Amino acid sequence: MKIGVLGAGISGLSIARLLSKQYDVELLEREAIHGGIARTRDAQGISYHVTGGHCFNTKYPDVLDFVFKEILPEHQWHKIQRRATIKFDNTEVTYPIEYAVKQINEFDNDLAIAITKDFLASEDDNNYRNLEDWFRKKFGNTLADLYFIPYNTKIWNCKPADMCVDWVEGKLPIPDKKSFFKGLVSNENDNMPHSTFYYPNTNNQNTFIDNLAKGLKITTNYNIKSIVKNTTGQWIVNDDKRYDLIISTLPLNVLPSLIHGTNEEILNEAGKLKYNKVTTMLWETTGTQNTWTYIPEADNFFHRYIHIGNFFRPAANYSITEVVGEKTYDEMLQNGKKDPFLIRPVDYHVSDHAYVVFDENYTASTSAIKNYLNNLGIYTLGRFGEWQYYNMDVCIKSSIDLAATIEKEYSFALAM
Repeated sequence: MKIGVLGAGISGLSIARLLSKQYDVELLEREAIHGGIARTRDAQGISYHVTGGHCFNTKYPDVLDFVFKEILPEHQWHKIQRRATIKFDNTEVTYPIEYAVKQINEFDNDLAIAITKDFLASEDDNNYRNLEDWFRKKFGNTLADLYFIPYNTKIWNCKPADMCVDWVEGKLPIPDKKSFFKGLVSNENDNMPHSTFYYPNTNNQNTFIDNLAKGLKITTNYNIKSIVKNTTGQWIVNDDKRYDLIISTLPLNVLPSLIHGTNEEILNEAGKLKYNKVTTMLWETTGTQNTWTYIPEADNFFHRYIHIGNFFRPAANYSITEVVGEKTYDEMLQNGKKDPFLIRPVDYHVSDHAYVVFDENYTASTSAIKNYLNNLGIYTLGRFGEWQYYNMDVCIKSSIDLAATIEKEYSFALAM
């Protein structure tokens, strides 16, 4: 069986690696190189994540086994303790903010009391009208108003009141009242998967990505313009590639328009899906011990610093500033000049698709499109193919699960 995988990012590479053990698999990639948004580029000798900051850890044992046993052995990675802070009220407190009330109390006793009263008095009935409602019921009004709502407005370029809550599970540390109280009287901290993470010893994520791609059949610089299913059930891409099965990691808002015969209803649903681009700038800095800094303040359009130099061994004084949307080089430079921590710009980039937006149309539109593609027999995969806020490890996990599904379905069919 010949399988076409559309897109050679982490998801496409992972599924191709898994299925190529048994099938003839070819990846079609629009760019000149594989890796997708996880790929870095060299900027004056620094491995620069142009779209976000990608690192590796996971709660899934099968993902750890796949990465460490089949792709890049564990001894070729170093482990890093996350040290994240939040710029808050002209100072920095540790992330997550709900565990930093003792620190807030040191410079604003009244605020610390208000946060504590609100959090302990919040009533969570597990019924949420929107993301803003979720924040208020989980954390109380004070933290919602001062941090969660303004920060999430920045990172989604959308008001939380206009968003659903489908993305939050596993993305935010969510303390209950008991753990929140422990944070007041002890050193309670979060235990999310990325509280520690791995980074290649080469100080370049491309080491992992290139190992993942090793031995795979990848056609690069290939722009997909049409996908047609012929009378024999084969898929024809651009009139020259033929496959028995297609797995798409292409953005869910784009794929339907490429498929011959897609009806107007599905095209309309695809048009409702929203996503954000991001603009990043790599800087030489004065140095920090942190790995991330989050910025909720409205007068600074950066929403976070990714201290990429602290992913390296030995560490180096380099950080990435990130903003949702498109900003010019000069806009990024001028905003960065507000912070003496940022010394010199090194590189700059504006992405295409970076983050999907979970707005009021999300659930209905994605369900309609996925049902349509499923009925056609096209599998979708990955952050943009599934239109989910997936980290790298979840992309790999989704690939492992889909590979198992395909192998089971087609081995059963062959046995009939």
